[in-house]
Amino acid sequence: MHTREEKLEAFGRLLTIMDELREQCPWDRKQTMESLRHLTIEETYELGDAILDNDLEEVKKEIGDLMLHMVFYSKIGSEKGAFDVGDVLHSICDKLVHRHPHIYGDVEVQDEEEVKANWEKIKLKEGGGKKSVLEGVPRSLPALVKATRIQDKARGVGFDWDNREQVWEKVHEELGEFKEAVDNDDREEMEAEFGDVLFSMINYSRFVDLDPEMALERTNKKFISRFKHMEAAIREDGKSMSDMNLEELDVYWERAKRSV
Repeated sequence: MHTREEKLEAFGRLLTIMDELREQCPWDRKQTMESLRHLTIEETYELGDAILDNDLEEVKKEIGDLMLHMVFYSKIGSEKGAFDVGDVLHSICDKLVHRHPHIYGDVEVQDEEEVKANWEKIKLKEGGGKKSVLEGVPRSLPALVKATRIQDKARGVGFDWDNREQVWEKVHEELGEFKEAVDNDDREEMEAEFGDVLFSMINYSRFVDLDPEMALERTNKKFISRFKHMEAAIREDGKSMSDMNLEELDVYWERAKRSV
């Protein structure tokens, strides 16, 4: 591993390269915060994929890509006279110190939950025009991730169920209401109740210490792997999926489940 001095030197090298690219490269000169936004989102998802795959070499590469984007935004900010990378780094350092009074102050905590609760309370006190802890949840987050963050923040200020049995009862209650909406063929109510089912399931996942986004993505990957295995087996047998009925496909699907 590198020394502190070597790490600082590497970061300085990135800053120098960013300055050179912004001055000399036509593509880099053309970029704006807006044009980089979707690329940053893409890089974040690529990092997420690498983490799920437990590919540390790829994790390293994707972290580098994201660090480049952070330096890029900071460079554009400095050109606008708004902030530079020093302001960005001091800002996050100040925030971390302020929100960890149990480390940098005289506050005492018993466990992780108290740390999270203090974090949300301090964040709300910091103001900035925000009147709700939920205003810190980005509007553009995917719905599944957003539901998780909403529940985490509500929990941070003490608004939560007492135990997982209560949440499980709520899951069953919402499933019953969804079933009733389906039986009544009420499309609007079906959508509302299905949303409640998902929200309650995400809630329950917190109580059994599961990440619902990761759990669903692992299931996605498992399905993709099995489906590709099934497609390959069908091709090897000289058949076409479009010419097969569901019963025939199920035979290959079960074979894929045993193999993948």
